[in-house]
Amino acid sequence: MVSEAVAFTRVLVEALPYIRRFSGSTLVIKYGGNAMLSERLRSGFARDVVLLKLVGMNPVVVHGGGPQIGERLRQIGKESRFVEGVRVTDGETMDVVEMVLGGLVNKEIVTLISRHGGRAVGLSGKDGGLLRGRKLELSEFTSASPGGAGTPEDAAETVSELVDLGQVGEVESLDTRIIDVLVEGGFIPVVAPTAAGADGCSYNINADLVAARLAAELKAEKLILLSNVPGLLNTAGELLERPSLEEVRKLLRSGVLREGMRPKVRASLQALEAGVRHVHIVDGTAEHAVLLEVFSDRGVGTLLEAAPATD
Repeated sequence: MVSEAVAFTRVLVEALPYIRRFSGSTLVIKYGGNAMLSERLRSGFARDVVLLKLVGMNPVVVHGGGPQIGERLRQIGKESRFVEGVRVTDGETMDVVEMVLGGLVNKEIVTLISRHGGRAVGLSGKDGGLLRGRKLELSEFTSASPGGAGTPEDAAETVSELVDLGQVGEVESLDTRIIDVLVEGGFIPVVAPTAAGADGCSYNINADLVAARLAAELKAEKLILLSNVPGLLNTAGELLERPSLEEVRKLLRSGVLREGMRPKVRASLQALEAGVRHVHIVDGTAEHAVLLEVFSDRGVGTLLEAAPATD
């Protein structure tokens, strides 16, 4: 019992400087993938987010839901089609996306956070004019940010011409006033990455990219991207704990990154270039991964830091 108490005390002592350092800071957390499929991990994630809020930080959650979307499409007998890792989203598929992301998944996260003592509010990008989307053409996507909301990492087709992806979008603009009001009121915003466009269409947007844009706009101290792997891996499959940004860009250019990791890496670089100080790519299947990355010396993933300013 004494040894357990000592170990517990050491954990608290190690966490204290991080709590002091990041108190009052905004943390944007992208939550999705396999971390959403286990009841134990879902509950643990919600508890961790509540703890971040209780110690003075301001977590903002952006979630995906690809496996849940795929399962619902299977239930109605509709085949999922992917091009360059993007889920082609026709009108019927978009209805399912909005139902699953804005309804089932979003409300479950809000319920879990509330169950653990937090106050969460679920939003889609349409609420309060938070996100304005626009249609994403494949040619733009290939040069900017491959991946898609709810994209499995093992599904892709090789294309060499312009393809109509349907209602797949990108972020055209952000208005974070509704997020600001919620955070100031002590709430935890939970955002589904769907948006309306000026053309009146609804758009399905990659959750990593939404999280990165939100982190930049909110001047977040940290962007945390939960992944299905331990973090960013080099060509030998070894974890890169604190790679330089040049190392990361070389990996991106080399083509060795798995398709599901590419949008995360591009989103990470965009966030850092826009002023976010720290980006964490974390294994979401590790229990309490977010807390370990934020509050410990060791962490459980890859940490990317903005290059120091030069005169």
